[in-house]
Amino acid sequence: MHFVYVIFNTKTKKYYVGESSNINRRLEEHKLGKNFSTKHYSAFWRLVYSEIYKSKKDAVIREKKLKSHGSGMVEIKKRILNSVQAINSKTGEGKKSGSHELVGNN
Repeated sequence: MHFVYVIFNTKTKKYYVGESSNINRRLEEHKLGKNFSTKHYSAFWRLVYSEIYKSKKDAVIREKKLKSHGSGMVEIKKRILNSVQAINSKTGEGKKSGSHELVGNN
């Protein structure tokens, strides 16, 4: 199985899209600062969305689409709005709005 995932940083309010065959290991790497694009404020990254694919090729195509087409991320952000707000509430950030940018855009 291959995953396309979106993580959200509660400190910077930024999103990151990635692909992995081992989502748990990959999320741990993000939280430990082992990814160049997400190493800053690494403890603040939270999983907010994922999709599962049987084919790595399909997962990579989807990841690249989300990273390169703004409309794909706009739709994802609409789907996960309540999840992000719940995460912000748990971390003391409330429902603050702000610039929610995508990082690590290739």
